[in-house]
Amino acid sequence: MANNNEKMSREEAGRKGGETTAKNHDKEFYQEIGQKGGEATSENHDKEFYQEIGQKGGEATSENHDKEFYQEIGQKGGEATSENHDKEFYQEIGKKGGEATSDSHGKEFYQEIGEKGGEARGNQRDDSDDGKMSREEAGRKGGEKSRR
Repeated sequence: MANNNEKMSREEAGRKGGETTAKNHDKEFYQEIGQKGGEATSENHDKEFYQEIGQKGGEATSENHDKEFYQEIGQKGGEATSENHDKEFYQEIGKKGGEATSDSHGKEFYQEIGEKGGEARGNQRDDSDDGKMSREEAGRKGGEKSRR
């Protein structure tokens, strides 16, 4: 709509320009300018900038979604990943993750998590029916596996 001076508002001019651009360009055009914009942004901002906007985006998302939302998208992501990758993929990323953890944590970290795991296992009753095997069963199975 034009105002009293027969001039178009900034919002209307922007809308009309956007509509005209959309009519005149295809998907590849938008991909190209998006890539150029991303490259320019990455040249002008540092790691902290991306961490900050990522944190803000994560906080906004968590305020707008509940636990079920995250469970659902996590499940969908896991299913999509498992459909697109084989056993070797998981072995490779597991190895990389283990190496990264090893590089970033010292001996004390492993001692601490080992101790916690041992305490948690020791606090379980052997006759509990929680779906986990007893220490005796784990030892027996481990012994059988190492004999093979």
